[in-house]
Amino acid sequence: MQATGLPTLEEIRGKTAGDVPALLKKAVVLKLNGGLGTGMGLDKAKSLLKVKGENTFLDFIAQQVEHLRTTHGAQIKFMLMNSFSTSEDTLALLAERAPALRAEEGLELLQNKAPKVDAATLQPATWPKDPSQEWCPPGHGDLYAALANGTLDKLLAEGYLYMFVSNSDNLGATLDTDLLTYFAGGNAPFVMEVCERTESDKKGGHLCLKDGALLLRESAQCAKEDEAAFQVCFDGARAYACTPEVRHTALNLISQDIGKHRYFNTNNLWVKLDALKQLIDSNNGAVPLPLIKNGKTVDPRDASSPKVWQLETAMGAAIECFKGASAVVVPRERFAPVKTCNDLLAVRSDAYKSRVCRKEASSRLCDVFVHDGVSAVRVRLVLDASCRHVNCHEPMSLQL
Repeated sequence: MQATGLPTLEEIRGKTAGDVPALLKKAVVLKLNGGLGTGMGLDKAKSLLKVKGENTFLDFIAQQVEHLRTTHGAQIKFMLMNSFSTSEDTLALLAERAPALRAEEGLELLQNKAPKVDAATLQPATWPKDPSQEWCPPGHGDLYAALANGTLDKLLAEGYLYMFVSNSDNLGATLDTDLLTYFAGGNAPFVMEVCERTESDKKGGHLCLKDGALLLRESAQCAKEDEAAFQVCFDGARAYACTPEVRHTALNLISQDIGKHRYFNTNNLWVKLDALKQLIDSNNGAVPLPLIKNGKTVDPRDASSPKVWQLETAMGAAIECFKGASAVVVPRERFAPVKTCNDLLAVRSDAYKSRVCRKEASSRLCDVFVHDGVSAVRVRLVLDASCRHVNCHEPMSLQL
């Protein structure tokens, strides 16, 4: 069933009451930073990409944390969940650009790693050319397992009760004190921030109801008969790089189906740490998340390398594991991820201000679609040599 009647951040604003400085002392901000952005032709942490001028995602994140601390006079706990592929580069950049933040105790939470599975033999994949490619992070759902390895107990012992989690490539996701107050004062142990879908959204699972409880459904978990409606809303935007006839057909399908799965997961999550501890303890040390089978090649930069399965879990899927979990609808300014070259051009454009790197113009005017069916070499040229500024005052379509 469709999820309906969710509260909105607009409704919450100004209606929450609480001691914000006291709540901030009990809050943890954690950024997921395990991704390499291989789909964009990258082989290092995506958060090292330059976003505005010389500032990378990590630079902006460090500035946001410092701004939050200065504004509220509270030493808010900050953490990064790195993977084995991103840890070294990330910590090196922080040591250079934000040494005080790098030196903080407990900054890094390291993801586990899992073997890739050969799609033909279902055995652990081998790739002698580069054995490091035989392993992968097991999805951001690994957050809970990584926390359960002693870190969660330590955070609770130090008095931390609330954790706000978001992706490092989403600079719109900062700790909102109205949301923190709403979350801390409510009974829900887990709250997911969701947005209303538009024709340009092609990432993120959608919310639905099952037996009266919220459930997150990813595209890989869609029933075959529902696949077309799910995919047209998420992939229809690619029509902008096609002929006018194809674009017209796709947009007609979108207008018919956009309301079927109205809300999608932004991957901005709020978790009560004591409730997480209870959940893990009651499930033999783990959060029982559904497994996702993600098809790749063993070397993501080599399309001719053997096909593999990456077994992953999604962090947001925990919404079905917490009794009483809920969701809140947030404005688009809290959802500005960079998953493709299209997204990077949009964030680099004048639709975003460098102060917080949040979207200021409407999403209709900011949709920049770039045909990305190109080789990794051409993608790297786009990232390194393309214009650093795009005018988004008018709708546009680019093909590189």
